[in-house]
Amino acid sequence: MDCNKIGAMIRQLRNELNITQKQLADQMNISDKTVSKWERGLGCPDISLLSELAANLGVTIEDILMGEKSQNDFVGGNMKDSSYYICPSCGNVTVCTGNATVSCCGKKLFPLEINKANEQHKLTIEQIEDDWYITSEHPMEKEHYISFVAFVTGDKLHFIKQYPEWNLQVRIQKRGHGKLLWYCTQHGLFYQLL
Repeated sequence: MDCNKIGAMIRQLRNELNITQKQLADQMNISDKTVSKWERGLGCPDISLLSELAANLGVTIEDILMGEKSQNDFVGGNMKDSSYYICPSCGNVTVCTGNATVSCCGKKLFPLEINKANEQHKLTIEQIEDDWYITSEHPMEKEHYISFVAFVTGDKLHFIKQYPEWNLQVRIQKRGHGKLLWYCTQHGLFYQLL
């Protein structure tokens, strides 16, 4: 760890937030001399303080340890090319239109691989008036269910959360062509084209 680099990062982030060393120290129940020591590169934050420090400065622990904010090279913006991250602990879903570092429940998450649905995993789609009516015989049990269904076009994402022990019955307004995505808690993320 480069204490000088980490200290410079802490000072920069603190200044961006327009708070003093004392204010940051008070938020963390430590002395302002400790913050001053970090910023001068005379020591690094204790591991037990990193999570709270990162939260107070609005960055990740990884950013603090590297001594710089990670920057994304954002390209595109097409919703069809989004990445989906799902926390294995709490089921939280994060959708990103570009590269991202995502963590939840203390774990770094990686984007899910989207698989084309085979006949066994395809959802049933009927057109009713101007909507697609989507159903499935998929088990909807506590440990094995479809947790969300989404319809994605180049510029829109329509996301519908599903719950165990409810039948999967979704209506989505028909609008052009796109991808129908869904996430099975045991088999992963699937798509079929509409």
